Amino acid sequence: MSTHQNHPFHLVNMSPWPITGAIGAMTMATGLISMFHQYQFTMISMGISIIILTMIQWWRDITREGTFQGMHTSIVNLGLRWGMILFIVSEVFFFISFFWAFFHSSLAPSIELGMSWPPSGIKPFNPMQIPLLNTAILLASGITVTWAHHSLMENNHSQTMQSLLLTVILGIYFTILQAYEYIEAPFTIADSVYGSSFFMATGFHGIHVIIGTTFLSVCLMRHMLFHFSSNHHFGFEAAAWYWHFVDVVWLFLYISIYWWGS
Repeated sequence: MSTHQNHPFHLVNMSPWPITGAIGAMTMATGLISMFHQYQFTMISMGISIIILTMIQWWRDITREGTFQGMHTSIVNLGLRWGMILFIVSEVFFFISFFWAFFHSSLAPSIELGMSWPPSGIKPFNPMQIPLLNTAILLASGITVTWAHHSLMENNHSQTMQSLLLTVILGIYFTILQAYEYIEAPFTIADSVYGSSFFMATGFHGIHVIIGTTFLSVCLMRHMLFHFSSNHHFGFEAAAWYWHFVDVVWLFLYISIYWWGS
């Protein structure tokens, strides 16, 4: 059987990772219910482990296809770009729902909230403290990831590695500060619609920061293994696009929930 193909498209081979990823997601969701109601962590740990192992092996296969087997032709690359763009658009609408809920409640507070925003009894965060520092961190990380992209396009291996490492460190620093903020929070997710909208919006953003940091860490490892060139590095570009999206969402969160909402 000939392996030669007379077309520029990538017909993906059969892969077990979609089904293992689905099993991991179902196990993790079931584990969340078990954790909330019975305080058992076995199933959620199992689900997270399955998802992590699936991610590692799925990324390995995609890296092999794009870097070593030459499957990512210009037409395939265009399809990957549109796929990433549409994914980010879907994420934009995901966050719009949280902003919609926040402004629906804050612009016309009901009598149950004391006709005021923040609701009576809620002490909001000072936007000039940790939230402002986190804003500076994410803006700085946006600069460093752009620096990494331009260095990569100029074939400057050392500067790309340095700036990408800085971006990953800033992402980890942001996550640590947000975790500290949550620990010290004077209200909980159960404290009226203010607590619910605050923790849902900032919490999902925090998860996106962790995902983006992981994405960039994989790109850093691939760059150290010389997987990227100046004209073939969409894996890094996708991570950079995602990171800029995370930055922009945080700016809206900071201005509306932390600053205006307080």
